[in-house]
Amino acid sequence: MSVKRLLLVEDEASIREMMRMALERAGYAIQEAEDAAQAERILADGLPDLVLLDWMLPGISGIELARRMRKDDYTRELPIIMLTARSEEDDRIRGLESGADDYITKPFSPRELIARIKAVLRRSSPDTEEGVLKVDELVLDSNSHRVTAQGERVEMGPTEFRLLQFFMSHPERVYTRSQLLDRVWSRGSFVEERTVDVHIRRLRKALAIGGYDTMVQTVRGAGYRFSAEG
Repeated sequence: MSVKRLLLVEDEASIREMMRMALERAGYAIQEAEDAAQAERILADGLPDLVLLDWMLPGISGIELARRMRKDDYTRELPIIMLTARSEEDDRIRGLESGADDYITKPFSPRELIARIKAVLRRSSPDTEEGVLKVDELVLDSNSHRVTAQGERVEMGPTEFRLLQFFMSHPERVYTRSQLLDRVWSRGSFVEERTVDVHIRRLRKALAIGGYDTMVQTVRGAGYRFSAEG
């Protein structure tokens, strides 16, 4: 199982340190930002699995940053847990309406924080508990790393497998080459956007055996979409 990466956006260094230590002990990889501007720079370099976002940040507030993230296609689906000392019901509602997936009030215990993170990651995970994705008779099993079409084994390379896994997890949405590079290729990889086209062709060739190549669709001027509809 891959290590989950969390972005912690908190302006108080002592709180960041406490949370980082607790989360690293729990097995998470942590990136830190002390304000919204630094957080946005980190996000531009690659998406984490979840953002822990303090409400009261200097400059741009956590609420405003959450709203920005939800308006941007690049970060729209990124899970957010809002951290705040505000405990009134109206404040909780504001936090959730800004786009946060959960809301935790300070002070909180490391056990509660980790339990909330696990719950949000479970809800946001596109995979089933068994790690199986299925569209019609096309089945991807992430545990055995196998793809079958109408019961027949489909052979493909590891990059094509990751592409298909991402597409099957996010059907009916258009993704640009840049977005696919960020979501599918490993962070820090130096890959040109046109390389995506090569792997898309290979994926279609592999899926042609079962007649599922038409599900990987080119959207002119925008990118690619995975859809069971023509």
